[in-house]
Amino acid sequence: MDVGTLDFGRLGRRVVEGRFDGGSMTSDGGVMLLAQVDRKLGLMDAAARCIADPRSPLLIKHGVRDMLRQRVYGLALGWEDLNDHCALRQDVALQTAVGVDREVASAPTLCRLEKWADRATAWRLHEVLVDQFIASFDTGPKELVLDFDATDNPLHGQQEGRFFHGYYDSYCYLPLYVFCGQQLLCAYLRPSNIDGARHTAAILKLLVRRLRAQWPDVRIVFRGDSGPRRPPKVLHLWPPKLLHLTSGDLMH
Repeated sequence: MDVGTLDFGRLGRRVVEGRFDGGSMTSDGGVMLLAQVDRKLGLMDAAARCIADPRSPLLIKHGVRDMLRQRVYGLALGWEDLNDHCALRQDVALQTAVGVDREVASAPTLCRLEKWADRATAWRLHEVLVDQFIASFDTGPKELVLDFDATDNPLHGQQEGRFFHGYYDSYCYLPLYVFCGQQLLCAYLRPSNIDGARHTAAILKLLVRRLRAQWPDVRIVFRGDSGPRRPPKVLHLWPPKLLHLTSGDLMH
């Protein structure tokens, strides 16, 4: 291998190298590194097992795992619209990152993939997120800070379930996110005609139960801004010594 060449192995008859002397060009070369990280974590493999494929096995050209990799890698690269894949499907870097040496799925095929998801699928995908979070620790943590945040997702069309939200002054959804540090534990899509704290207690209870099953002695801090900050609704769920509530950065 020449000096200045990055070796990414082989895929069938295709030799995959990072070079600086021409050849097939792409503006999304970072997808190769992203694919390496994904394969090490096994994230897309685990997520693909959560999605039921209703198609006949005899007619499948693009597998669920490959389509999921294509869609997620595209999002990570900043290509959020499905119609972006009309061109991206011909990008050799994306094809190789997905793991094929031909055109990847079309935008309509990816659209059908997204429509297969249901509540059960969302539940299983969240289990994958939490399991990945737990697996990221070499030793049990002494404290976990769970940040609950309801924020707006602006809408620019006639999407189902759209409502006008006075605070955000727009039509939007009001998803609830739960982070621990930089890691996402929950992304719960909701309409905006609800209280921002809706279902916060239930999600907190489920997370605490799963985390304590792995780490019985971990100290868990609930931190919520605005709507999710409802101490009377969540404090009664666990003994106070096991759950600590904060508002912003202030401990109560």
